[in-house]
Amino acid sequence: MAAEGKGRSDRPPRVVAIGGGTGLATLLRGLKAHTPWITAIVTVADDGGSSGRLRRELGILPPGDFRNCIAALADDEALLTQLFQYRFGQGEGLEGHCLGNLFISALAAITGSFELAILEASRVLAVRGRILPSTLEDVTLVADLKGTAERNGAPARLIRVQGESAIPKVGQPIERVFLRPERVRAYPDSVRAILEADLIVAGPGSLFTSILPNLLVDDIRQAIRASSGLKVYVCNVATQPGETDGFDVGQHVSALQRHVGRDLFPWVLANNHLLSSTENPHLRPVVQSYPPNEGYRVIEADLVDRSAPWRHDSKRLAEELMRLYWQR
Repeated sequence: MAAEGKGRSDRPPRVVAIGGGTGLATLLRGLKAHTPWITAIVTVADDGGSSGRLRRELGILPPGDFRNCIAALADDEALLTQLFQYRFGQGEGLEGHCLGNLFISALAAITGSFELAILEASRVLAVRGRILPSTLEDVTLVADLKGTAERNGAPARLIRVQGESAIPKVGQPIERVFLRPERVRAYPDSVRAILEADLIVAGPGSLFTSILPNLLVDDIRQAIRASSGLKVYVCNVATQPGETDGFDVGQHVSALQRHVGRDLFPWVLANNHLLSSTENPHLRPVVQSYPPNEGYRVIEADLVDRSAPWRHDSKRLAEELMRLYWQR
């Protein structure tokens, strides 16, 4: 296991990054400049867009988040990576699909294994690090949402919604999310990577639909709890419509705590340079506030991307995480 405290060696840290979507890819893009030992642990709950279509039609795990991670960790994000990320804009059966998703799906059929497909695709693009699923099981993300209050004064009923892509579309506050089936086996290499990590990072990304689906896998959660590495939750710089409308930093942490406990990520990294977006008027900066319970250490830094203020800046985020790792 990783060594605690200031007595660590001078070698670059072994980093495990947990999440999905564009948030995880943003983090990986910055981290690869600081360490060659990166493991991305990716949600398999995605059921929308090209990934969802391939999942339903071919019975494979959704490839889209894995594709984004491969592109982010590629040795050269030039022509080959652009080709891997290319999305067809037309063509019967092709419209909406990413070439990388089709490539991974074909590799899964050839090798007979989704994890081997990810490994081979990573080799083709000379990826720095590893990209692993949190589980190989076919899971569905389910949410209980708060309904509108009854006119007769009765408490609002919960609305149950199935499917990662359907949850934000309802537009009601999320009470909880869970996996169906609830008890699934973690991917063994993901557990091993967590136990050996010096630094474990959850986020940035969609809290309920990208980060929590990984942490709801029991063995993943228990491995994080058992690890002696530094554990950091990276709070988003902007709210997400249908998921975290109106959330401040403390509310993000409270939702995380409600699902996985208070002790899992004692460090919280939050942005303190608030910028509004005219391009995405429905997004609001996540304002600072401290988590309601003791036991958290909140670090604030300027982390926002000036050209896209609803996202983290890859370089700033990675540098701040490395600073925290080496100085704490």
